[in-house]
This record gives sequence, C-alpha cells and structure tokens, in this order.
Amino acid sequence: MAKSEEAKKIAEKQGIKEEFIEFINRGSMIDLAVGVAVGGAFTAIVNSLVNDIIMPIVGLVAGGIDFTQLAIHIPNFFGGNDEAVIAYGNFIQNVVRFLIIAWVIFMIIKAMNRLNRRREAKKAAKK
Repeated sequence: MAKSEEAKKIAEKQGIKEEFIEFINRGSMIDLAVGVAVGGAFTAIVNSLVNDIIMPIVGLVAGGIDFTQLAIHIPNFFGGNDEAVIAYGNFIQNVVRFLIIAWVIFMIIKAMNRLNRRREAKKAAKK
C-alpha cells in the first residue's frame, strides 16, 4: 500500500509540473510581463495627471488649497521631539488617482465586452 500511495503522490507532482510548464508555454507569462510594463507606464501617466493637472485645479476651485500640504501634526506626548503626521492631503490625491485608474479599467473592460458581444453576434449570424 505504501508504494501505491507514493506512486500516486509522484504522479500528482508530475502532473503539477507538466501543468506549470504548459502554463508557461502558453504565453501567459509573456502577457503578464507586458501587462506589468504597460501598467507601470500607465501609472506614471495617471500620477502626473492627478498631481500636475487635476489636483491643482481642484485646489484652485477649493480656494487655493495645496492638497499635498494638508496634514494633521500630532505632537509626541511621550517626551520625544518627533511628531506624528497624518497626511490626509496625500490620501485624497491617492483616492482621486484610484478612481481614475478604476474608471479607465472599467472603460477598457466595457469596450472589450462590447467587442466580444459583436464577435459572438457575427458568429451566430453565420450559423
């Protein structure tokens, strides 16, 4: 019995190895690498859009507020010179950045779904 259980475990491990090799050879890893590279470039663009264009306009509309400087300074009550800084202005900028990225991803998925529906409708029409 011990040998058959051991053989079963070896077969399972080989199955996982073969499945992993198939996964790598499918091109998914290359697609992932391209996605990460494009995502990094897209993040830089969105950061610039939020930091350099949107937030200065929002700050101007809000009465000349520089959101990067918005913070709450909490003194150290334990006798040290350091203080805690809650940079809620940066948090607001990150929320805006997230909403922009989420909106763009939503629009891309929406466009892909529309294209897939058209493709499926064409296939159905041909049948």
